[in-house]
Amino acid sequence: MSTPPLARSPGAASAGPTSAPAVGDARADSQPLRRQFRNFLLAGGVAAAANFGSRFIFSLWVRYEWAVVLAFVVGLATGFVLMRAHVFGGQGKAIGPQAARFVVVNLLALAQTLAISVALARWALPAVGLQAHAQALGHLAGVTVPMLTSYFGHRLFTFR
Repeated sequence: MSTPPLARSPGAASAGPTSAPAVGDARADSQPLRRQFRNFLLAGGVAAAANFGSRFIFSLWVRYEWAVVLAFVVGLATGFVLMRAHVFGGQGKAIGPQAARFVVVNLLALAQTLAISVALARWALPAVGLQAHAQALGHLAGVTVPMLTSYFGHRLFTFR
């Protein structure tokens, strides 16, 4: 059931419904952007959790650095599927070019993730006495930092 258009007073100009913000109005432009960024954070959170959690499993078999890289691939695949379907509306466009651009943006994020994870786990956290959970804390920071740079990379490049 649809709602009827807003009634106008008899002498009002017919510029359209008065409840919708004008084109270019900050409220009109910011709501979809806020929703998209919220959905990006949710999808990114799920992908980051897959990344973070799988690193512990990979660490059973390979060195920490390789476990971080393998976990990043798990997060990458999870993120692509979720963001294409639920954030940036990539359906209906060729998946190959999107996947390639997604990989490029995320290779830059991988460099950020790896550098931050290793620097914190190997040097910064042990230097302040946090050795017991240095790898977990370092990796957690390494996974969260690229969220903002990745959002803009995907918004402006991957799913355009």
